[in-house]
Order: sequence, then structure tokens, then C-alpha cells
Amino acid sequence: MNSSKEHKPQLLMIVSRFPYPLDKGDKLRAFYQLRELSKTFNITLIALTSKNTSKEHLKKVAVFCDEVIISKLSWTSKLIHMGRSFWNGKPFQVGYFYSINTQKTINSTLKKKAFKHIYCQLVRTTEYVKNVHHIPKTLDYMDALSTGIERRIEKQPFYKKWLFKSESKRLAKYERSIFDFFEHKTIISEQDRALIKHPDRDEIICVSNGIDKSFFEEIDTEKDHDFVFVGNMSYPPNIEAVHYIHDNILPNFPNSKLLVSGSSPHISLKELESSSSQITLTGWIDDIRDSYARGKVFLAPMMIGTGMQNKLLEAMALGIPCITTPLANNAIKAKHESQILEGSTKEELTNLAAQLLSNEELQQSIGQSGKQFVKAHYSWEKSSSKLVRLIK
Repeated sequence: MNSSKEHKPQLLMIVSRFPYPLDKGDKLRAFYQLRELSKTFNITLIALTSKNTSKEHLKKVAVFCDEVIISKLSWTSKLIHMGRSFWNGKPFQVGYFYSINTQKTINSTLKKKAFKHIYCQLVRTTEYVKNVHHIPKTLDYMDALSTGIERRIEKQPFYKKWLFKSESKRLAKYERSIFDFFEHKTIISEQDRALIKHPDRDEIICVSNGIDKSFFEEIDTEKDHDFVFVGNMSYPPNIEAVHYIHDNILPNFPNSKLLVSGSSPHISLKELESSSSQITLTGWIDDIRDSYARGKVFLAPMMIGTGMQNKLLEAMALGIPCITTPLANNAIKAKHESQILEGSTKEELTNLAAQLLSNEELQQSIGQSGKQFVKAHYSWEKSSSKLVRLIK
């Protein structure tokens, strides 16, 4: 735990996942914001989880906190509250992350300390404190979850479409209604803010992600793959992106190889690897920078999803030229043909890949321009300072 004796305001931070290891976007955002906020606040962290937390992972997080409270969510609780969502109209994932025992823990914690502020990450955590009115609160929407679910409807089998349609509508309604329970609201990008269906959504403050300084270091690794893709490989937009590369890009480069790295590879990706000599699937890598550095080109044809793609920021920070879609780059705002390359169709993406693979000078130019762009615009210190000013 944080052993500093310095007097700082008390902050209660509630997250829907334990923020380590950094294998998912919300965990990465929570971890680095926690690190920066701890410079100004004494933080009590309440982390919901379905898994056991190792001592090693706990130490990584506890160093930034006065107290860490891990609340284990049982399957009984999940089923009960998801079932209630059928009748009360709340999103199923809000029910999934709600627990009466956690509610009791939060109520007890609020009585023990004189918190100056409450910070909730994602609408999943808001039910616990939405009716607390004597302490100012900030909600980090992070991204527009309702739109993220909506964009996945088309890819679902017929028997799941109704569920995704229902959840998207429930989330859109909840994102609008929960707005008025919090004094401050943040989100990751202007693109996502525009998707929140509240008349006063312009009041939501954009707080972008950042990049850890280690990603600007030179990595001496052999580039043994033409293309690389990195991410949480159980996340549908990432799974979709790899399938898109396999189906639409790789056939045009029969001698090329794609490296795919990230936690929890979906079974469909394992099947791709077993059937294709062009794909290497690594799973989790302790230092993900090594995987980025093994590719000549970072290829991220994101067709669904919301938020900010930290994978692009990390690749750019390492000086790797990136090809992506407008959907992903609209949140980052890098300059096409200068700091990044973007295409909307398989033909455009294939042509961009061909240009980069055949021109090492262009690889260097795009890679270095992208690196300088990220260095100038994306740091956790800068983004979190905006958050500190908002809630201090």
C-alpha cells in the first residue's frame, strides 16, 4: 500500500476489473490513471473481479493506493442480477457487475473515510454510487458502449441478434439517464462523445489515453514478419480484424507472414493459425513491445468497436508504420499519408500495404512521423492532469 504520510484528499475509485495485468483497454486506462491520480490523491480502490488476484499483480496496483478492496463477483450474483435486468430495463452488463455484497462494502467504505470525490470507470459501476449525493462524483464513460454493441449485431448468429439489439438499446438509454447522476463526465475521444445520446453531451470532457515512456525506447528485435497485430484476442473487434486480414489482405501477399499477439486467443484464431502457414499466434507476451518490433508494418483494419485503439498508439510510439481504418484513426487524429495510413476498403488497405512493404524509406518516414506525433500528443501525465483539475 501507499506508505506516504503526506496529507492528500481522499478519492474513492471504482473499477469493473482489477487493473492488472494490462491485457484489456479498460484495465490499462485504469492502471495509468491510478498511477497519475495517486500523485494528488490518497486513493481507495474498489475493484470488481471474477478471478483470483495474484500477490504479484496486487503489488503492482497497491503501490499507488492507500487501500485496495477486491470484491469477488459470484456467478450466483451475476445470474440473479442479469435476470432482474430482463424486468427493470437496465443493461445486462450493469446487472452482471452488480453485487449486493459489493454494495455493502462500498456503503461501509463511504462511512469510514471522508472522501472528497468518487471516480467510477464505465457505466458498469455506477449503480453502486449513483444515489450518493453528499460527495461529488465523476463518471468515465471511457467509450460509447451502446454503439460498440450495436456495431457487433450484424456479425452475430440469428439467435443472438435479439440479445445484442436489446443490450444496445438498454445501454443507450442508460448512458443517457446516468449522465444526470454525476457532476462530471469524461470520455476517451470526441468521436465517442458524439455517440452519447444526451442533449448536454458536450459537457463531457475528453480525456484521452496516453503511452508509457517505455514505448519510446529503441527495441533491438529482428523484423521477421511483414505484418503484426496486437490486442486482447478474445475481444470481438480484434478477432474480426485478424479474420479480415486473413481473408482480404494476406491472399495478395502469399509470401508474407502475420504475427498476432495478445491474451486469450479466440478458438477461431487458433483454427486460422493451424490452417495457414502465414499466421503465427503467440498468446500473451510479457513484454508486448517485442511483438510490435517483430513486424515491418502494423496492420489494424478495425471495422467495429469504439474508443481509442491503444495498440495503434503503442505501435506508432515504437516507430512502426501503421495502416488502419478511418473508424480507428478518427479517435487518434493522426495525419493520413504523413503519420499514419488509412483505408476503408480491402483494395485501399491492400494497396497501402504494398506501398509500405516495397518502400523501406516510406516505412521509416511514416514510422518516425507517427512516433513524433504520439510523443507530442499522448502522455498519461498530460491526459490525467486534465482529470485531476476536473475532480480536485
